[in-house]
Amino acid sequence: MYCKATYNKESKNAMGTPNQLLNGGQILANALIRQGAELGFGVPGESFLPLLNGLVDHPKFQFVTCRQEGGAAYMAEAYAKLTGKPGIVMVTRGPGASNAMIGIHTAYQDSTPMVLLVGQVGTDMVEREAFQEIDYRRMYSECAKWVGSIDRVDRIDEFVSHAFHVAQAGRKGPVVLALPEDVLYMMGSEHPVAAAHIVQPGLDQEAFLQAMSHFSAAKNPMMIAGGGNWSKVPCDHLKKWANREGLPVATSFRSQDLIDNLDPCFAGDLGIGANPALVKRIKEADVLLVIGERLGEMTTAGYSILTPPQIKAKLIHVLSGPEELGRVYRPDFAINCSPDHFCKALTEISMGGQYDRQAMTTAHTEYLTFSAPVTVPGDLQLAQIMSSLKELIPRNAIVTNGAGNFATWVHRFYPYGDMRTQLAPANGSMGYGLPAAIAAKLVHPDRVVIAVCGDGDFMMNCQELATAARYGAYPIILVVNNSMLGTIRMHQEREFKSRVIATELTNPDFIKFADSFGIPAFRVSKTEEFAAAFSEAMASNQGALIELVQDQEVISPSKLLSQLGQ
Repeated sequence: MYCKATYNKESKNAMGTPNQLLNGGQILANALIRQGAELGFGVPGESFLPLLNGLVDHPKFQFVTCRQEGGAAYMAEAYAKLTGKPGIVMVTRGPGASNAMIGIHTAYQDSTPMVLLVGQVGTDMVEREAFQEIDYRRMYSECAKWVGSIDRVDRIDEFVSHAFHVAQAGRKGPVVLALPEDVLYMMGSEHPVAAAHIVQPGLDQEAFLQAMSHFSAAKNPMMIAGGGNWSKVPCDHLKKWANREGLPVATSFRSQDLIDNLDPCFAGDLGIGANPALVKRIKEADVLLVIGERLGEMTTAGYSILTPPQIKAKLIHVLSGPEELGRVYRPDFAINCSPDHFCKALTEISMGGQYDRQAMTTAHTEYLTFSAPVTVPGDLQLAQIMSSLKELIPRNAIVTNGAGNFATWVHRFYPYGDMRTQLAPANGSMGYGLPAAIAAKLVHPDRVVIAVCGDGDFMMNCQELATAARYGAYPIILVVNNSMLGTIRMHQEREFKSRVIATELTNPDFIKFADSFGIPAFRVSKTEEFAAAFSEAMASNQGALIELVQDQEVISPSKLLSQLGQ
């Protein structure tokens, strides 16, 4: 058994003092602060007590105590998207690490920088299946860019620097650092390291000019922007260039806020139930410029819009991660470059006059037509409600969602503002919307934040209402309640007509549930009731929950449940 060293009281605020002995937890806390850490999410655990102790010396750092590690990891992922800084999560070993996995997978598929700090058994107990022991290198190998274990107190600064460099380099993503408990108690000296560089690939000018010579000569040029490695600057460059040259821009699945949806160059998004007119444009393009998007299953409708390994059009594929170029689609021009560098260079390119410059206006009109509210049977018209939000909230409002059929309504009928007004998991993870909204209110307490959730989706992390209440981070929550797991039921009916199992839900009284946290709540079963409820929600200083009671028959904007499988 290792010896727990005594806390060094004289080390208080002694960041970088040469030769001063600190315990590993203090050294780690100081290293995080040097990396610019200001906010972390987690559930405290015995396995990393010295780290928590070290953070006490940094009163400007806020540890947000969540109620489950999955919710904490989602919050950190949303924080990273909003700020561009790595989201920091701290969880205990074994069960805590297992719960956090869902947020790490989300960050990996969404290319979001994160650093997960996870407790571990002492180095003298490894490989004995000690209490809550897990081999994190094996556990996270498929959903983290790097997994390390800090096994020496004198290498803590080195490992933290490495983690922050890897998380922010190339295709950004999550990294995991295991913290053996004995190392956190060991005494040692600091080896201070400055904040990590953000290393992103530059632009090969020769390859760029060669690719753009083909694009500028295209008769039916089309662009797709997406992925997780964007900031406001390249988004603005792309938008201005597209408007100047009369080029339509589509966005990938759950990347709608890269271009303000009301901007004339926005052609719509490629996701679940994409606009057929937009799909037709993509298929008919003779040169396709794809920036930042891997062209995954959801964006390509199961690889049917663009057929691998080589599409009919010339493909110019721009990605920050070289390992993704040529992985599924063989591009005609493979450009390893960040959106920042590429979109800045675009502004110097002029298109030829051989294509229809009215295509941009036509494509945007097609988007507006497709996003106009549709009417379905029943008293509650979700399309009308989602569409009405654009008149009720500012353009910089942040709208979050998890996964489920309910999300189709907000993605199709609500026009997102520009970067960063959408928080949604590209990996299709349920339970994301509420934690993401809470993180958004912590980062931007002055902005309107709306969490759109399904009933099944909301219940996966409803406990985080306690976190919202504790920190005064109150979003407005719309819970679409049809008392079933709608997406799975839809697929059941489509594939095995009328053979239904396991998709019915029993829900709590959402009004009473919200009230137990001091959050105003309203039940809306008719469209005309929504405006008054939402007005009260906007006036509340404690957020609100609005339950939208949806008929099970209304499974999507275009199909009724009873029509599936026919």
